[in-house]
Amino acid sequence: MKRMAFKMKLLPGMMAEYKKRHDEIWPELKQLLSDAGVRDYSIFLDEETYTLFAVQKQEGSAGSQDLGSTEVVKRWWAYMADVMETNPDSSPVSIPLVEVFHLD
Repeated sequence: MKRMAFKMKLLPGMMAEYKKRHDEIWPELKQLLSDAGVRDYSIFLDEETYTLFAVQKQEGSAGSQDLGSTEVVKRWWAYMADVMETNPDSSPVSIPLVEVFHLD
């Protein structure tokens, strides 16, 4: 199983709304992630910089950021576009991170 991490940027003052939307994640999005092999997915927030840090395990070849061609992910990105930094297509500005250490 592959681990991957990436960072995104939350807009100031949007922490409560971002958390609320993820607490109410759409069942069809949750199913899509599961079907794609995304496991153990967490997102953390650095409250000083509004940086979101995401980490997930992948059983398949696609992670959450690779599912943008699906309709449910396009709708989710549009739904989230007002609370975070996004690209012109409403996808989150997502920067992959390089793993430099791991301890089981």
